[in-house]
Amino acid sequence: MELSTIIPHIEALIFASEKPLTALDIVELINNALGFMEERITLDQVESCIEGIREKYQSEFYPFEVKESGGGWQFLTKKDFHKTIAQLNGDKFLKRLSTAAMETLAIIAYKQPITKGEIESIRGVNSDYSIQKLLEKELIIITGRSENLPGKPLVYATSRNFMDYFGINSSEDLPKIKEVFAEQFVQPTLINDNDFKIAETSEEANLSVNETGDLINDNGENSNT
Repeated sequence: MELSTIIPHIEALIFASEKPLTALDIVELINNALGFMEERITLDQVESCIEGIREKYQSEFYPFEVKESGGGWQFLTKKDFHKTIAQLNGDKFLKRLSTAAMETLAIIAYKQPITKGEIESIRGVNSDYSIQKLLEKELIIITGRSENLPGKPLVYATSRNFMDYFGINSSEDLPKIKEVFAEQFVQPTLINDNDFKIAETSEEANLSVNETGDLINDNGENSNT
């Protein structure tokens, strides 16, 4: 099958889907839809088509693009239009997670799979409310129970919605802890004995002794106090 024939089907699927679609999802969906045809499309063909679609919508002519986010492909508006879209969606669009929820979500993202007790030991406070809110927003999921801890507590991890919310495809795309802290630290100025010797030498070079024995600087001013 010609790639030009496949591309409209891929665009239609990505546009109509309520969730990000992987290349494998697209292969299966198109082959099921065109099952009457003898020639079935392959993963390589779909990936080539997606690359062509991406290049097409990167043009400034389009206010949206095809982007891999949340573990699959989807149509997303370009960042230049986010403020405009915010007017349409109002408070729902602008609503942000609370500081407590963000702290809890960050711990889960970097330490997953993790129990509530482990989260609270890191935060130092009760995290019931934050975990409940994150579950309601479907940013985290319950992946099972810890068989190694007393009481077999629930284990939490981030969801696909979490990846979509932050525009990443896996937890490996999260910034490294060292990178985050590196931006917050101010590098100190190192001072050693040579610095003081150089400063003293420079100061002495700018001073001379007049006829009365007073020190004067390069401007002829008396430097004695």
